[in-house]
Amino acid sequence: MYNQIYNSIRETASKRNLRDSTVDAYCVTIHHFMESVSKTNLDDLTVSDVETFLSEKRLKGIAPQTYNHYLSAIRFLYKRLLKIYLDEDDFPRMKKDIHLPVVLTKDEIESILNVTTNLKHKTMLATMYSAGLRVSELTHLHYCDISRKNKSIHVRDSKSRNERYTLLADRTLNLLTEYWFKYDKPQDILFPSEHTGSYIRTDSLNQLIKASAQKAGITKKVSSHCFRHSFASHLLESGCDIKYIQSLLGHRDPKSTEVYLHVSDKSLLGVRSPFDAVEVSHE
Repeated sequence: MYNQIYNSIRETASKRNLRDSTVDAYCVTIHHFMESVSKTNLDDLTVSDVETFLSEKRLKGIAPQTYNHYLSAIRFLYKRLLKIYLDEDDFPRMKKDIHLPVVLTKDEIESILNVTTNLKHKTMLATMYSAGLRVSELTHLHYCDISRKNKSIHVRDSKSRNERYTLLADRTLNLLTEYWFKYDKPQDILFPSEHTGSYIRTDSLNQLIKASAQKAGITKKVSSHCFRHSFASHLLESGCDIKYIQSLLGHRDPKSTEVYLHVSDKSLLGVRSPFDAVEVSHE
């Protein structure tokens, strides 16, 4: 029965051009939801089942992002398959706690790269930082996405499904060239898995990053996204227009980019406290 439900979800999702990872997550969540309310048939589901399920999740104190994922999956099920509307006033999304992104200094980036002795791994980390890539974007790069002539990287498989071009640094190009010749000149997937020949798992890369950061003696909570955050923050500090940074990152909403105003080095941005300005004026 669940297989039929999954097939229905995938067929409906394909019409809306949802990402495979989103569809997989929806299937897992909907299975969990139906088991929790002890239902095996879609026709047996009610709005009360949603109320019961989400109330239990809130009482358990789950994270807002997890709760909102549950809600999105259930909304999709009810709206697209059951044709039942869930009023947003009755089922509001939980407000997320806002945390500032973790940004590494340029010296910390260099330290991580220096302790990463495997050429392939080092090239991947350098590419991710120097181009501001998400980890999934990095793992899905193909050889044809690298333009030596234009010094750019074509990002096709982005989170927002918007293709974009981003920067290809000279140092990155040198590493990519060395890597390409050493690793049998890959013509399709740029960084294929050594075990499957397909895309490298993102969790494997995250583990690599944490291991290199620990080896470099960095105590910050380092993840793959730190490289992207650092790319944006360092560009802002160097005087790059925030609208250009938004374009390089592929952000649809400028508010997503403006967060880097909070974490960038204010002295490098030329920002001074008015209290210091008063002291100077009295001298």
